[in-house]
Amino acid sequence: MSQINVVPLIDVMLVLLVISMVAVPMLTQGIDVDLPQSSSELLEGSDDSPLVVTLSENGRIYVNIGVEDIYDEDEFVSLEELKDRTTKVLNARPQVPVFIRADKNLAHGRVVEVMQVLQDSGVPNVGMITEPPEI
Repeated sequence: MSQINVVPLIDVMLVLLVISMVAVPMLTQGIDVDLPQSSSELLEGSDDSPLVVTLSENGRIYVNIGVEDIYDEDEFVSLEELKDRTTKVLNARPQVPVFIRADKNLAHGRVVEVMQVLQDSGVPNVGMITEPPEI
């Protein structure tokens, strides 16, 4: 009577599990921002990739324009560079949605400065990204 030895299969599965547990946290990229919590409605999905301006706790500005390999998301920009980049994106894609991700510990004045620069660049509407409240 023949039997199938499953021990090698279990060994391989455990090795794959350990590899995936180690590799998955390394795939997470971006800037660590502690977003404020708010109960707001979800926005309808759009085919157009949004322009996301991230403000870290220390006030640095990061830009993710939704198009790969144009700007480095890990590189922070000044207010002047933000205006230049936003103007270029709006010239190429006039209907692009614009969102701000601001750390909840950041001074309100810095967010207002960035919103003013976006308005000067020609952005008609700016959305705020928040996290849903913990229940």
